[in-house]
Amino acid sequence: MKTITTLFLSFVATASMMANISNSEKEALVKLYKATNGSQWTNKWDLKASETTWYGVKIQNNQVIGLNLSNNHLVGQLPAEIGNLVYLQQLNLFKNDISGLIPHTIGNLKQMKNLNLAFNKLSGKIPTSLGQATALISVEMFMNQLSGELPAELGNLKNLKTLSLFNNELTGNIPTTIYDMKSLKVLLLNSNKLTGRLGREVANMSSLENLSLFENNMDGQVPFDLEKLNNLKEMNISYNMFSGLVSKNLAKLDTLNMTMINEKGLAVNLPVVDKNSAYANED
Repeated sequence: MKTITTLFLSFVATASMMANISNSEKEALVKLYKATNGSQWTNKWDLKASETTWYGVKIQNNQVIGLNLSNNHLVGQLPAEIGNLVYLQQLNLFKNDISGLIPHTIGNLKQMKNLNLAFNKLSGKIPTSLGQATALISVEMFMNQLSGELPAELGNLKNLKTLSLFNNELTGNIPTTIYDMKSLKVLLLNSNKLTGRLGREVANMSSLENLSLFENNMDGQVPFDLEKLNNLKEMNISYNMFSGLVSKNLAKLDTLNMTMINEKGLAVNLPVVDKNSAYANED
């Protein structure tokens, strides 16, 4: 009986190792390997061996559902074929030397929940197609060279809880669609080149716990409506060009107590007043 059980388990293990993913998925993985100098990766793939043995590749039911190649010395650009990994739920390429544009085909990954492209050398705009990957829970692209405006299509990501885009070169206003993301808990847009006002609609982001707009070029009145965010625990909107009055509660909540850059380029603190005065001033 023990021999039969052993043979059965051996058969199951062998069958698992022989599992085949689709040709389009395998092609996508091989394209990624070659486009990012795979022969020089820290943990390389043996392209002649089964994909089940490839480092960082998670396969389930003959489908690639996870790809974790963080800190693995990927150098080069992401191929468009990465959009063929349509069953992917996690893509983690954190801390490599990937450059160039984020492929438009990223929007094909409609089952993806976690996307981490942070700490690379990616440039260009965030593709509007990312708004089609509606299963996303977390998007991390901080510490890159991304430019252009935040695409309004990000507002389609109704399940998103974390949007971390700090330390890039993003410009323009925060799209109003972002304020409608009621599931968002963490919004980190600091150290960019954002301009315009912080909309009073920010109060719609009822789940928000951490807001960072530090070190941008935003201006206008700090919306008193920020106090309506009952879950907000951390906030840093200092080192912008906001003006006007703020309440004591908001000043305390901000890490640097509302230190702004005035028209002369000097660091100043916004004047703190009571709630009613702040409301009157804002209106």
